[in-house]
Amino acid sequence: MKTIKGPALFIAQFIGDQAPFNSLDNICKWAKDLGFKGLQLPTNDSRFLDLKLAAESKTYADEIKGKVNAAGLEITELSTHLQGQLVAVHPAYHDLFDAFAPAELHKNPQARTAWAVQQLKYAAQASKNLGLNAHVTFSGALLWPFVYPWPQRPAGLVDTGFDELAKRWKPILDVFDENGVDVCYELHPGEDLHDGVTFEMFLDKVNHHPRANILYDPSHFILQCLDYLAFIDIYHERIKMMHVKDAEFNPTGRQGVYGGYQNWIDRAGRFRSLGDGQVNFKSVFSKLAQYNYEGWAVLEWECAIKHPEDGAREGAKFIADHIIRVTEKAFDDFAASGGDANFNNQVLGI
Repeated sequence: MKTIKGPALFIAQFIGDQAPFNSLDNICKWAKDLGFKGLQLPTNDSRFLDLKLAAESKTYADEIKGKVNAAGLEITELSTHLQGQLVAVHPAYHDLFDAFAPAELHKNPQARTAWAVQQLKYAAQASKNLGLNAHVTFSGALLWPFVYPWPQRPAGLVDTGFDELAKRWKPILDVFDENGVDVCYELHPGEDLHDGVTFEMFLDKVNHHPRANILYDPSHFILQCLDYLAFIDIYHERIKMMHVKDAEFNPTGRQGVYGGYQNWIDRAGRFRSLGDGQVNFKSVFSKLAQYNYEGWAVLEWECAIKHPEDGAREGAKFIADHIIRVTEKAFDDFAASGGDANFNNQVLGI
């Protein structure tokens, strides 16, 4: 077993125009002062990382890594959530998701998809240049409008959708494989890969590609009423990353899983700061330690109530307190009687 690394912080939700959230130097100092040991970096803001340059220049990648290391932190992984979303977009969402791409690509879905694919390939190369072995993204979605079908889905629609999703992702996965980096899909509502079943369907379509893996985030499973602890038992071999994020689900006589089109504050299911929700993190960390999870414990702050800076400060300590320093010996070694083959045969009477 290995002791999980952390605490680390995904900074996407903290980036802004005011210090200390407006530059990599500033946010590194802020995070370090809170007790974080690593940062997970988004790749859509060049103030923090120029993705193309990091892919093409080892010198630039070393400069970024050196800047983070000089603050006493490590880069844990890169994220392409927004770009991954654009690898596969149903036409119903074209206008909404245009905001994730450069303005010159708006109203041009084909060019937008090509840009997103190239962004993922840059991410593979940049991760290698930064010395990273895992990367987080979204799968995108062609089938999400049909997740709860009415009218009935046409026969073969789901299979066709997953064929196309695999066709788009297989070349990307191959580039990540060439660079020695795992692609970790964050299983998330709004994505075609949003639970264990859909991940398995995709895995079959990409011939169980060794680089197709999972970012584990129990908060999304709380909101789906999925057994998030059994999920670890089933998929631990594919879990290469994690987001430590809390959530609560409190159904009422008026609303349940679908939320009634309400804002986050009024939904039955909503994300919370660490310790304010319903996730049993003691069991989560125990299971991941049991299965020898080798990655980082990364805080993703999303809360409908608490201020983000309070969530970050409390979250750093919360994660540190939950990381299990794994034992190097069995608790009952003191009672060991030793022995060899002859002694064992004697004990057994054979």
